[in-house]
Amino acid sequence: MSDVKERSPNQLLLIGIIGGLLGIYLTYLLPFAGDKIGGNPAIVLRTIAPTFGALGGICAVVWGADAVRRVAKYGLGTGVPSIGQIAMGMGIIAAMFGLAIVKTIVLAGPIVALVTASILGFIVGWFAQNVIKMKIPVMIRCMTEIAASGTIIIIGFSAAVAGNFEFANIVTLVFDNGIILAVFWVGAVAMLHPFNACLGPDEKQKRLLYLAGSTGAITMAIIGIAATMTLGTSGVITLVLGIGLWIIFYKKFWDEVYHDASSVVGTGLIPKTEA
Repeated sequence: MSDVKERSPNQLLLIGIIGGLLGIYLTYLLPFAGDKIGGNPAIVLRTIAPTFGALGGICAVVWGADAVRRVAKYGLGTGVPSIGQIAMGMGIIAAMFGLAIVKTIVLAGPIVALVTASILGFIVGWFAQNVIKMKIPVMIRCMTEIAASGTIIIIGFSAAVAGNFEFANIVTLVFDNGIILAVFWVGAVAMLHPFNACLGPDEKQKRLLYLAGSTGAITMAIIGIAATMTLGTSGVITLVLGIGLWIIFYKKFWDEVYHDASSVVGTGLIPKTEA
């Protein structure tokens, strides 16, 4: 893989945390602002608010995908899917703990969840590095980042289905009906797939980040389908915007593939008989 970095780990960390939390908090703050304004603006703000949770989830997917890239370049191989699953496992535990423990202080929930996930990721990374002796220099930092991005993915996409990140809403509209399964699995694949797809000696960060944006947008579209069953019009907006973003990001990824390829040739149809 290439050591050239279009974006530094710290830049992507800021994108993931600030963009992710901003999207999550807007699902709660926009309807609140709408109630203060009243009238048609209130309806508009309440309708579009859940979509921002999914946009925050995409920011976390991009951040998490780069963290997977940095730790998996040490030759973990089939460990890439495992990293994605353990990240979402820590993420869902931290998300539910954070949102539940401060139910009376709603706005503190995502922050508590993020801190909890970071602590869990740090502990897992420390054990992997110092007890299992994996000897990967970036293990502790990357596991911390992957767990933190996982919890933002869980909360962001769950808020897009539930309307906001209030614990009671998420339990009723995401957990009780089984939608959390889609949030968990599709969110995990969105984060771990980009490095698996781009893996190889010519792998580059820029191409991977565009693909991460694409997989995050696909997840947004899938979550939009689920949200049409819980929120109606808000879900349609999430679905349509997710499809649009997928087209944009995938076109960017496709352009990077063509730019980096030495040649693109057509091999013709496979012959029906051996030569």
